[in-house]
Amino acid sequence: QVQLVESGGGSVQSGGSLRLSCAASGSTYSRYCMGWFRQAPGKEREEIVSITSSSRTTYADSVKGRFTSSQDNAKNTLYLQMNSLKPEDTAMYYCAAGTSMKYYSSGFHCLPNYWGQGTQVTVSS
Repeated sequence: QVQLVESGGGSVQSGGSLRLSCAASGSTYSRYCMGWFRQAPGKEREEIVSITSSSRTTYADSVKGRFTSSQDNAKNTLYLQMNSLKPEDTAMYYCAAGTSMKYYSSGFHCLPNYWGQGTQVTVSS
């Protein structure tokens, strides 16, 4: 089992940047696939970054080129660098860990078993 704690959210103006962190504990998180998800008010939760246990990474079109995921295995920490933020990026952001993947023709998804508590990102215009 793994516990996940996100941090780094906040309020920024459009065009600004934030870096989210996801600290994992309780298990060697490198054994899991990982994902970054977000949920805006009134919308369904969406996966924006999916990472295999071997660190292959895929991004949703909505964040591709602006967001970058990285990890520090020594610290058991996953990061999400978010640049060129837009008001539509406003959401609660979650990291998640899973033990299985779903593969399809154009990519893959991590299927989460564990979730962090989330961190709020608000982007004003």
